[in-house]
Amino acid sequence: MMKFFLSARIGIFVAIAGMLFYPTTYAEDIEAPGYQEIEWTQLMPEEDLAALLNPPDYLAGIEDGSQEDSVEAFGNQEFDNEATNRFQQALTSTQVVKTFENKPIRIPGFIVPLESSESQMVTEFFIVPYFGACIHMPPPPPNQIIYVSIEQGVELESLYDPFWFEGTLAIDTTENAMGTAAYRLEHVNVQPYEG
Repeated sequence: MMKFFLSARIGIFVAIAGMLFYPTTYAEDIEAPGYQEIEWTQLMPEEDLAALLNPPDYLAGIEDGSQEDSVEAFGNQEFDNEATNRFQQALTSTQVVKTFENKPIRIPGFIVPLESSESQMVTEFFIVPYFGACIHMPPPPPNQIIYVSIEQGVELESLYDPFWFEGTLAIDTTENAMGTAAYRLEHVNVQPYEG
């Protein structure tokens, strides 16, 4: 059974609460010319972010590894509490921030490979805010996943390697067995993350 509440809450909330692994910098100090550096939380509508930052109290009481500790168990329940319903909806939200449509952005993240070339270059992938997303734990909400298709591919030595991604952001839903992305990045430049 897929672990959900403890591991996913830690991953999602650490990522959403500020990407603690990334040092705080001023955009004008490291922003590439023509690209607006953004944080992952900026891609999430305010109401989704507020819902995820206010998880239901009962989640803390769910035993790790129990039947209740799964995506399926949580997703199939209906709740009387509006805040809990809103939290559940935010976990799978495809709602986007439309002001980023066709904007050149720069964002840090990790690669989740979807397709590779014969030369083992990753040609299709998701960009996610934290390592292990979609692989070791449930995927982040779709508005926290960006889809990329890049003909020349990207060399990926480890799933734990962070990168900077630059390109033009498009609002476009892409579904895959690994997750669903609410955004797509085009004209992509990928660089190793150096903070």
